[in-house]
Amino acid sequence: MNNAPTNNRSLAEIVAEMKEELRQFVQTRLEMFKRELQEKVARLKIAGPLAGAAVLLLATAYLLITMALVAAVAAALEKSPYHWFFGFIIVGFVWALLGGAAGYFAKRELELKTLAPERTLEVLKGDKVWLQREVKNQI
Repeated sequence: MNNAPTNNRSLAEIVAEMKEELRQFVQTRLEMFKRELQEKVARLKIAGPLAGAAVLLLATAYLLITMALVAAVAAALEKSPYHWFFGFIIVGFVWALLGGAAGYFAKRELELKTLAPERTLEVLKGDKVWLQREVKNQI
């Protein structure tokens, strides 16, 4: 004989309850994702215009400093008929080295950090493990 307690709920009621729980589960996860995405977008909205102003001002400073360095190198090589040419080549080479190093470090930093919604992904991974355990326990 089956000694399991009887539950007077119909299959339709059980399926409806499972459907509602799944809907709430998905809705909660979507809300978490939306909130985390909104936080990141809000930061980008603030940082964007500031970054634009920084780029403009730094580009102006870069051009002025580059011209001053080229003039200084050209003045040091005053006796050469190609002193301006050598000034541009030397300063250009130095900027290329510095730019390459900056690009390398930027690439490394972007590989380490991601814009993915990390908290949401962690919660979903935990949910996956929990769901797998529940399925094993039910079978």
